[in-house]
Amino acid sequence: MKELVYKSYDELPLFLNAETVAKVLGISPSSSYELMHEPDFPVLKVGIRLVVPKEKFVEWVLRHTQGGAD
Repeated sequence: MKELVYKSYDELPLFLNAETVAKVLGISPSSSYELMHEPDFPVLKVGIRLVVPKEKFVEWVLRHTQGGAD
């Protein structure tokens, strides 16, 4: 199966699962799950699944990098 490579935020799906968050951030899936349980991370619980809305994910990345510096 072909592995997806995202080159811009526009290419991301509307909702990201832990595997996609891990790929985008370049971290392990287990680190992604840990991140998704952090209080300030924009996760949405749908049943037992955890997903991240793309727009909130992009905002979170910008806030936690120089892109969000005041």
